Amino acid sequence: MRTVATELLGIEHPLIGFSRSPGVVAAVSRAGGLGVLGATAYTPEQLDAQLTWITEQVEGKPFGVDVLIPAKSVPGDPANLIASLRAQIPAAHIRFVDELLAKYEIPADAGKALFTDDLMAGLAGNGAEALLEVAFRHPLALVANALGPAPEPMLRLGREHGVPVAALVGSPKHAQQQLERGVDLLIAQGTEAGGHTGTIATMVLTPEIVELAGDTPVLAAGGIASGAQMAAALALGAAGVWCGSVWLRSEEDITPREIKEKFLAAGSSSTLRSPTRTGKPARQLRSAWHDAWESSDAPPPLPMPLQPLLVNDAWNRIDAAAEAGHPGALELESFFIGQVVGRFRQLEPAYDIATGMIRDCEARLREVAALVTP
Repeated sequence: MRTVATELLGIEHPLIGFSRSPGVVAAVSRAGGLGVLGATAYTPEQLDAQLTWITEQVEGKPFGVDVLIPAKSVPGDPANLIASLRAQIPAAHIRFVDELLAKYEIPADAGKALFTDDLMAGLAGNGAEALLEVAFRHPLALVANALGPAPEPMLRLGREHGVPVAALVGSPKHAQQQLERGVDLLIAQGTEAGGHTGTIATMVLTPEIVELAGDTPVLAAGGIASGAQMAAALALGAAGVWCGSVWLRSEEDITPREIKEKFLAAGSSSTLRSPTRTGKPARQLRSAWHDAWESSDAPPPLPMPLQPLLVNDAWNRIDAAAEAGHPGALELESFFIGQVVGRFRQLEPAYDIATGMIRDCEARLREVAALVTP
């Protein structure tokens, strides 16, 4: 399968796999697609180590990096960033979270933090720029911005290093803004996707963005976890697909087993868009956590990065307790995932998932082509 995207990125198949798990990224690239590492989960030092490891694993095959740089966030004092941001969190919000954890008897001990205060506070400072500086020391084939217009430092570094810059968009308006900034690749992400999404479905959004983009290639994202869905995206005019949630059922994915077991038991209607973890609407698995925030006595979620600073410690405690089998924590436990969670049946190696999608996509394209009579 050759498309504009495969030529631009130097890959064999138009499958781009986004994951915060380095093992998944390497597996997708080895399968002939493009693995893209979610950098926001790492400090600059950790990112450097992970990208060094991926470079060794892929043996010359291309890979990329995705950075979350919001266009808008609550500002803080650069000289004392975390404290100045925390000072803006209302006492009522802190009390609500404390009472929620007490209701489910969550122990005070926290495990290893997934998103630390430093990482989240960096969304209001220059943390993302520090990640970009590290990322461009490695042989990238793509750099993507996951939230908002691609910032000038990303565009500048992309031009300097000859690396295509991609941006995720959830509406034609957002796509137009990205095109005006000069991005090389658009990712039309439908509301079915996990993480931060808009409200337009992939089937509707993709052809709209393809028509608007002109010569700029478009990847389809959201609700794509099989070869048939990949073929459908290509039929809509996309030059490839961007997949994230599907790798959460891979053996290499670093999501705790307790959460993966909830994924395997979930249906396609078991997710919701909620700002209660990041401060911006993000699709995730519904749990007792979201039920509590939807109650009449719940305060409104705070903007980014105040909301993640508010709830980070709570999620560290929930994750640690869930790992120990705590029943209350298991009720609250959740993670970012798209509606394709309803297709999850078992865990598999990421390489097998990728090669299976590619194989099935090729077969479906041949079947569709056979429908056209001479």
